[in-house]
Amino acid sequence: MDSGEDGGGGGEPEVIAKASVLGGFTESTEIRALISSLPVVHENIVTLESAIERFLVIMDRYQEQPHLLDPHLEWMLNLLLELIRSEQSPPLLVHLGFKFLYIISKVRGYKIFMQLFPHEVADVQPVLDLLCRQDPRDPETWETRYMLLLWLSMTCLIPFDLSRLDGHLTSDPSQTREPIMDRILAVAKSYLMVTDKSRDAASVLVSKFVTRPDVKLKRLGDFLDWSLTTISQASDQTMGGTVILDGALQSLCYHGTSVCVCSSAPVVLQCLDQCHVAESSQAMLRKLGVKLVQRLGLTFLKPRLAKWRYQRGSRSLAANLSLSQSGSTVEAVSPDMETQSQEEDYDIPEEVENVIVQMNCSDRIQHVFPLFSIGRVTGRLPRELADEVVGSVLDCFSFQETDNAWHGGCLALAELGRRGLLVPSRLPDVVPLILKALVYDEKRGACSVGSNVRDAACYVCWAFARAYEPTELKPFVTQIACALVITAVFDRNVNCRRAASVSDHSGTFPYGIDIVVAADYFAVGNLNNCYLSISVYIASFPRIHRPMIDHLVAMRSTTGMGKGLPLATKALHNLTPQAPDYMATTVMPQLLPIALGIDLHSRHGAILASAEISHALYKLANQNNRLVTELISSDCVDGLKSIHQRVSSLLLMRPAVCSLIENMSLSKMPFKDDPVITGWQWLIDDTLKSLHLISPGPRDGIKEAAVSALAALCEQYYQPQPGVADPQMQEVLVSQYIAGLKSTEVLTRCGSALALGSLPRFMIHGKLHQILSGLQQSCSQREVCFTEARRDAAKAMAQVCVTAGVSAQGGSDSVVCEGNVSAVYRALLDCMTDYTLDSRGDVGAWVREAAMTSLMEVTLCVVGTAPQLLSPYLVNGMMCSLAQQSAEKIDRYRAHAGSVFVRLLHSNNPAVPHIPHREELLAIFPTEGAEGLNWNAPSQAFPHITQLLRLPQYQYHTLLGLTVSVGGLTESTVRFSSQSLFDHLMLIQQDAAALGQFSEALLHVFRDNLRNDRVSIPFLKMLDQMLARACFDTFTTDQDHQFCVDLLSLCKEEIKKSKDTQKLRSAIAVFCGLIQFQGEVRKKVLFQLLLLLCHPFPVIRKTTASQVYEMLLTYDDVIDPDVMDDVMTSLSDTNWEEDVATVRTHRNQLCDWLGVQKPQPRCLPFLCLPNLDSLYYGISRERGLLR
Repeated sequence: MDSGEDGGGGGEPEVIAKASVLGGFTESTEIRALISSLPVVHENIVTLESAIERFLVIMDRYQEQPHLLDPHLEWMLNLLLELIRSEQSPPLLVHLGFKFLYIISKVRGYKIFMQLFPHEVADVQPVLDLLCRQDPRDPETWETRYMLLLWLSMTCLIPFDLSRLDGHLTSDPSQTREPIMDRILAVAKSYLMVTDKSRDAASVLVSKFVTRPDVKLKRLGDFLDWSLTTISQASDQTMGGTVILDGALQSLCYHGTSVCVCSSAPVVLQCLDQCHVAESSQAMLRKLGVKLVQRLGLTFLKPRLAKWRYQRGSRSLAANLSLSQSGSTVEAVSPDMETQSQEEDYDIPEEVENVIVQMNCSDRIQHVFPLFSIGRVTGRLPRELADEVVGSVLDCFSFQETDNAWHGGCLALAELGRRGLLVPSRLPDVVPLILKALVYDEKRGACSVGSNVRDAACYVCWAFARAYEPTELKPFVTQIACALVITAVFDRNVNCRRAASVSDHSGTFPYGIDIVVAADYFAVGNLNNCYLSISVYIASFPRIHRPMIDHLVAMRSTTGMGKGLPLATKALHNLTPQAPDYMATTVMPQLLPIALGIDLHSRHGAILASAEISHALYKLANQNNRLVTELISSDCVDGLKSIHQRVSSLLLMRPAVCSLIENMSLSKMPFKDDPVITGWQWLIDDTLKSLHLISPGPRDGIKEAAVSALAALCEQYYQPQPGVADPQMQEVLVSQYIAGLKSTEVLTRCGSALALGSLPRFMIHGKLHQILSGLQQSCSQREVCFTEARRDAAKAMAQVCVTAGVSAQGGSDSVVCEGNVSAVYRALLDCMTDYTLDSRGDVGAWVREAAMTSLMEVTLCVVGTAPQLLSPYLVNGMMCSLAQQSAEKIDRYRAHAGSVFVRLLHSNNPAVPHIPHREELLAIFPTEGAEGLNWNAPSQAFPHITQLLRLPQYQYHTLLGLTVSVGGLTESTVRFSSQSLFDHLMLIQQDAAALGQFSEALLHVFRDNLRNDRVSIPFLKMLDQMLARACFDTFTTDQDHQFCVDLLSLCKEEIKKSKDTQKLRSAIAVFCGLIQFQGEVRKKVLFQLLLLLCHPFPVIRKTTASQVYEMLLTYDDVIDPDVMDDVMTSLSDTNWEEDVATVRTHRNQLCDWLGVQKPQPRCLPFLCLPNLDSLYYGISRERGLLR
């Protein structure tokens, strides 16, 4: 079922198939070793699973080239059979050997692999005995039973009567003698009823076994009676009945079996009719029923080659080659009355009609297999009866039938045509149906079906082109070629487009070669390219543009859905220059009534198409210095004006109407001072105010369409003189949208902000200060619910600045100048610090992304006109903020920040002034290599970003960004960011000044983000990694180094009164890392750790004990060796999850051993009476009650 159009961007992602380039079976040595090791590895479940998995991996590599295994199949089979036949092999090893055999047969195919089984007389009895000992209900050993059945199907082909083998049975009279023939048949019957794959192998066994002359003579009748009885008594309404029917039908469906039962074909057909297998609810049973019916049907007709069939050329390859060398051609042989009279007359059994009726089904799963049988059966019929078969196939092409019937009919016609059974006299009846099938599309709810029909119709065209002489198809070439071109260019489904491109009959069509080259298999893979480029090129050829336009109007614009609809209307816009008169006089009057109709889909498409065609006609008129009204009739103009009145109440129709308003404005329709302008303005305003009433899916499209329509409407109808705005409309619109920025509805704020950003320059003139103030105020409101409003306000601010222009000496109410540029940058830089979180995640990233884009646009605009407006302070803040975003953890926003950073750095028309460390930055991001840098890949981005840590101006912000990356959760980001950071730290280990500067920046980051969990928790994780890697080993030699003292103080402050277990665990790891520093600070660190041993949370106490234990193992100089064993025993043996009172005793003992002051429990001081008196006295003095 088609779910609509192609994927995002108008085209499907290309499916790149990696071709197999294997030259041979290169793992033969490893496979031999694997098989040889099975007696050893099968005893251990771990090694056993590893061996099976490795064998599967190797074999699966050859799924596409299984023939490469052929030279090695025999020795692999022999090695495995040697294990299976060995008396020392336990049952588990035997089953493992059969499992490996099954894996090989699955890859190579059982038909090839089973022929290698040994099939001598001596193999019959052992294989049969082993199979009889198996448990059919054991789900773990089905591979054993499957392979044994295949092996038995080969051994039963021995060229001796099976009765000769019965002499080997025991002659004990107390035992009942059972012939081998009966035993094999009984085993086959039993396995036809199982639910696993052994049922398929049992069907193979039956097909081989019953074809033996002795079995056919003695047991075929009984087996047939058993099969028909089983089919008659089983019911497909139960699972067990379905399995039984499946097995019985499979046993009869194999070619050998069906040939053997040909003498009983009427009885079998009657049984199938009575059991209504063709009407079963199980698709597989219906398929098997049709398969059996068609094979039995062939037994009723004589094998013959129809003399009346159509033949193109000679059936002899040698004759064709000799004729091609001589330059002559072979005329097609068409049936005539004389040939028909020479046919043999014979009676056709009545059962043939039943066979044909059952094969002419409408079930899709049954289509493929009966097609060849329909061709075979039809080829054995006289011409009159064969024509009736063709007529019954043509009856499938009715719109009362389902898409499955159309699909099957197309495939049947292709097969009949390929065999020459569809005579040329039938082509006038067939071609119109194929043309309908090429555009078959049936709506079902929100999607449509029919891609399978269109694909099959393309196959019919491909088959006809090779089955008939060009002279036979000449009357239909134009129709077929146009239909295939339209399908190749405009079909929604990529498979249909590609099928049509390779089925094209354009070789016999004028300019056909050029068309086929333009619309080749790969070019039609992208839907945007098809609609907007290829269609324009093809339409430039004569006789093709009108069918393309008619198809777009009838099948795509007025009935299309989803993303294909805008593409169809844009294609009509592009095709208008090919037939402007036809568009204006025929298509437009055809679309306008549909635009006012009742069907929403048709109305939507018709409005969009009318708008695009009108704009295209305006462009043509403008090129010829004519008015658009000279091309479009007055009735059409009036119809376009009245559209919005009929659809203004329908929110989902607003995108189409907004597009109409935009195109009418761009077309400069003479509607100035017309009441319709007021109606259009009301519709735009109401749309922007009602965005919260629209579902999230179409909301963004409606918002963008309304904003674009507003810009075009203002440009055309609110400008009495060039560059001068209508003062009344200017005041109304600006005031209205600024008021909308304060709405309680976030989407109304978004719409108002974007509306202000879309206003043309003359509407902004004199109102710039008011607009920028409103947008800056909107950006500064940090409520979570207004995140989208801040994002759109940041976008609008840049749009307003770029539209207004820049002038160093201009007024702040008209252009960007010295008086307002700082405020704009402050607002955008403030947006760069938006890290708002809600249930959707880091929604502040939307604001940051918009702010980055806006900063780039404003900066490039200012630099291009008045670079002196940019102060060093503004540029430094912008570049540092971009550097921070370039180092953060979210790939998308890191990539965007990096691209903006590099764009501003490399801008040279003119260059952005005052960029700190420009020369060093150009060395890090050279012009040649910056374009190929993939900022989305952490492995490429972070090695460049960490180089900014060498630059003092960027060090703080880069480290702040790296903090959330190194301490993040994404594995790849953490790995590459931490590796790059530690590489930098290793480089500065010997540079005391650089290391001191880095440590100061590190403390600065921590100090500025205390209690900010977004930064502080990743910071603690990053700090733990730094201490574990001895990045500050230089400081450990100093007593009470100030870096360690400050770091300990900040960590204590960070976890003070914290209940966040993640933060506490990270702090514990940091404390354990700080123990490496010398001096009094070590005592303080131990005090903090011992304090945490009595934390109220048991998990924190347990974590602390574990971390302290590992710390003491790592740093053995922390405590006195004499008490080391006692301390370690206490830490490991104490249950730190017990209550605090119990744990405190062990903690205090540790304090004595470690020489650390015991932490005292906090308690409130006892307020005695004198204290209360003094407290009362002090409060009274403060409030002026006492003097």
